[in-house]
Amino acid sequence: MPAKRSLFVSLFSGCCPKCRIGKVFSHKVFAIMNFSSVKNNCANCGVKFETEPGFFWGAMYFSYALNVGISIVSGFVLYFLFGDPEYWIYISVMVPLILILTPPMVRFSRLLMMYMASPYRKYNPDLNSN
Repeated sequence: MPAKRSLFVSLFSGCCPKCRIGKVFSHKVFAIMNFSSVKNNCANCGVKFETEPGFFWGAMYFSYALNVGISIVSGFVLYFLFGDPEYWIYISVMVPLILILTPPMVRFSRLLMMYMASPYRKYNPDLNSN
């Protein structure tokens, strides 16, 4: 019987939710233009990632929640560790932080959408070719 792959390891490494082996994204995370490009099918199990047109639009809600969380945490850090600085310091820290973290957050939100709301989200260890 094939070894079972961890959900968290496969989620954070950008692997297919069905087989947890094939990579979901076609480019590196900080590729300037194509950081969110999803492959059509999994190279290992052949599952089609975008099951219907606009499937990944729902990932915007995950992305929004992640960005709000980053803003709240960075706001608390600035408030408590730096003694409530002026408002322009909050803006000059939070805006670049969110812009830098946009590519990984978009990718992670798409992966969350696939792992939580796709019809192929159930893991099948028999597809593991290791």
